[in-house]
Formats: sequence, structure tokens, C-alpha cells
Amino acid sequence: MPILTDRDREAVTKEFEKLTDPVKVTVFSQELGSETCQQTEWLVKEVVDLTDKASMEVLNLILDREKAEAYGVDRVPAVVVEGTKDYGIRFFGIPAGYEFTNLIDAVVLVSTGKPSLSEETRAALAALASPVHIKVFATPT
Repeated sequence: MPILTDRDREAVTKEFEKLTDPVKVTVFSQELGSETCQQTEWLVKEVVDLTDKASMEVLNLILDREKAEAYGVDRVPAVVVEGTKDYGIRFFGIPAGYEFTNLIDAVVLVSTGKPSLSEETRAALAALASPVHIKVFATPT
């Protein structure tokens, strides 16, 4: 059963015209007891199938513990989006609703390596003296 509508597929396909380099999307999942994991796998599969520049790998949090630790993943479902460089982009929970747009933006970002930030924002970020770890939490309510 498709998750994306025809309109969604059209919009994502148009966004994916911007892709330049390959993107790998890794989903950490579990087969038992998590309907959200299965939905996340289906959603990501539909997304990566819209371009030949994206691929998908599904890993099990327990069986693939070393890879999970390397990616900093400790819960499922989790989605790792990386291109030629791992920018540390992670989604925990299904990236649906408002987060879906962020997933698509992340795929474009890691493919092009070009964030859509103003020069002022880039300058402010360049002035940071030490690394910053940013977490964004979203809720549908």
C-alpha cells in the first residue's frame, strides 16, 4: 500500500532534480513489535525509488549494533541520511507529516553539499569556536 500520494511523488521527484551526488539512506528498524518501523521502511523505500541517485539500507538495531553505535543510533525507527560526507543528520521516529519535508531537504542537502543558508547565517556559524550538537524535537500537537 503506497504511503505517498501521486502529488507527493511529483513534488519529491521535482525536488530530486537538484541531486548531484549519491545519497544513502539507512533505516534502523526491528521486525517485531513496531508498526512504526515498518511504516518508516516503506516510506523511505518510496522516497529513494524516486531517483537513481539514492539508495536504501535497512539494518537491525540489535543485530547491527556496531553500525548503530557508529551512527549514534540507540532507538528505532531511526533514519540516517548521508552523502559523500556524513553530516550527522538523523531522524528518530517516522519522518512523516512536517518531518517529511525535512527528510527531502536532508536528501538534497547531502547530495549537493550546499545548505540553503544566508551568508549572514554562514558567517555566524563559521565564527563558532567549538562544535555544536543540535537536536530538534517535533510533535504533531
